[in-house]
Amino acid sequence: MANAKYILYSLKLAYMELPLLGFAIEFLTMITPIVVAFAAGLVGWVYQALKPPPPKICGSPNGPPLTSRRVKLNDGRHLAYREFGVPKEKAQHKIILSHGYYDSRHMYLAASQELMEELNACIILYDRAGYGESDPYPSRSAKTEAFDIEELADKLELDSKFYVIGFSLGAYPIWSCLKYIPHRLVGACLVVPFVNYWWPSIPSALAKQSFRKLPLLFQFTYGIAHYTPWIYYWWTKQKWFPSMFSEGMFIDYDLELLKKIIDTPNNNQEEIIQQGEYESLHRDVLVAYANWEFDPMELTNQFKEGSVHLWQGSADRVICNELNHYVVQKLPWIRYHEVPNVGHLFVYDPENFEAIMRSLLAR
Repeated sequence: MANAKYILYSLKLAYMELPLLGFAIEFLTMITPIVVAFAAGLVGWVYQALKPPPPKICGSPNGPPLTSRRVKLNDGRHLAYREFGVPKEKAQHKIILSHGYYDSRHMYLAASQELMEELNACIILYDRAGYGESDPYPSRSAKTEAFDIEELADKLELDSKFYVIGFSLGAYPIWSCLKYIPHRLVGACLVVPFVNYWWPSIPSALAKQSFRKLPLLFQFTYGIAHYTPWIYYWWTKQKWFPSMFSEGMFIDYDLELLKKIIDTPNNNQEEIIQQGEYESLHRDVLVAYANWEFDPMELTNQFKEGSVHLWQGSADRVICNELNHYVVQKLPWIRYHEVPNVGHLFVYDPENFEAIMRSLLAR
């Protein structure tokens, strides 16, 4: 009898809750499309936030005009370039210069025509992939940078051997040249060269110590470039994305040189990122801080006649001195030069640039 009463009571409760259950089902039926739409919208927003815009290719219908001399590489891409100094057909020394971050073939050269004639030298400055008027290269890597330089030399008929110079972030293509095309080089020069904190042979304690000397926002930037490159474009669009000016990376010496460069007529600054920031600046950083195909600390000396030089400013806040000290200890065949009391941009000082040139060309 008690069981029968319990069953009847349960049925009564269930009957009373039926309207509530029906309302819940009706509510879920109504809200589900809204939730799905919201989720789809959120995914779409995230996708758009992470996806960089397509590049504006020079010479295309909607792209910037072509104004420079260019060579066509074997894969169909083009590299824009300019010559400085003695005409390459007459020069004894042919030098290919790899510009740094946010620069181009119009990089300011602190050298006079008279010096170039005295040295009997020609410098070829080129836009690295995606910069200026050189075509973007989505498959770009540290390795491909070396073969771009080699092809440029061949297309311009610079002889079987030539010199290379790389400045700051533009030094990683020179490391690649030392790995993949040392047989094509007479000599090489790395000026305030970038160092990848994740090169396998750099002791982790030294890498961490140097990395932590960077301003916090630069630590985030380089860490994102290395570990989560797929969000790097989004990161660069945030208001807290750092600049070397705001973070105090340049000393007064650097700022004075920068002012002189900015005041130079026709410095063509507007051309640098005209095809898009992602294909020039962003991809450059992503390649530099990626896991490379080789470890520069395992390179061997391939030079019987020429030499390799590394120049560093003693007061450089952009590139940590300790890291490059370690590099030349591991690679003692690289000749080390440290300029006292100068920052990251001493290559723009005429006296220092002349010293760099003379040391490179000395035999």
